[in-house]
Amino acid sequence: MTASSNEEMSNVYPGHVPSGLINTEFVLRPIVAADAAKDHAAVMETRESLRLWEQSSWPDDDFTVEANREDLVNLEKRHGDRRAFTFTVVSPDGSECLGCVYVFPPGASFLAKSDVTAVGHDRWADVDVVVYFWARRTQMETGIDERLFDALRVWFRDDWKVATAVFVTNTEFTQQVDLIRRSDLTLKFELVEPGKRGKYLAFG
Repeated sequence: MTASSNEEMSNVYPGHVPSGLINTEFVLRPIVAADAAKDHAAVMETRESLRLWEQSSWPDDDFTVEANREDLVNLEKRHGDRRAFTFTVVSPDGSECLGCVYVFPPGASFLAKSDVTAVGHDRWADVDVVVYFWARRTQMETGIDERLFDALRVWFRDDWKVATAVFVTNTEFTQQVDLIRRSDLTLKFELVEPGKRGKYLAFG
């Protein structure tokens, strides 16, 4: 998710933010500008899926490492300011980027500008965090996206200690929609972002 698409947050996240997650297959830690080259390789390999997920032309075919570094500088600052949180997913030895996780407070301005419709009786005001994630294309072929999703669910429950985390994806990113639908999560909200085709689905 590009830094430019993540607009200024309307508030600072008040809760506990873990430093990361470590297991035998991958490590999550806050992304930093120095990750630009590794992140860029994963982004460009996964660009067709990311364009569906992002509902934009990002990343363009000529997207450069330096342009990515500029995005990561902004993401790193927003993480430090507690306005939004971006975690890179790397191999245990740190040599390869395997994906990325983005965490927003529900009051993020780009969400506030979206048309949010509750599917049942849930209230958007009761949501604690809004989570987006993606896995590298070659890693999806091994099923790591499903294992990452399972790990994230436990992480938000046990380490973030939030009652309501919703996981968001776009209807056109069918692989991720199918992945989440196979879980015991249910569709809670539908979101329409201004200027973007397709609905975003929020499961919790």
